[in-house]
Amino acid sequence: MNKRNIEIPAEEQRPFANLKSYSVDEIMAAGGPTAFANKLGKNPENIIKRLEKLPKDAFLTDEEVEIALKMLKESK
Repeated sequence: MNKRNIEIPAEEQRPFANLKSYSVDEIMAAGGPTAFANKLGKNPENIIKRLEKLPKDAFLTDEEVEIALKMLKESK
């Protein structure tokens, strides 16, 4: 097998590979969420409008939030 020329079909590539994520520390260093959005050229007022358009089942329940935060805390 030739390990130098491995081709991965487009449908198998990670769907969000081109998206950058930011840590809470990076956001706070920018001056908070609003300042961070402004620095990225985003309009923070649009966030609420976009969230209101999402279906209710797009959000985590309180129980799911607790589980997710517990998992995150334990993984550090």
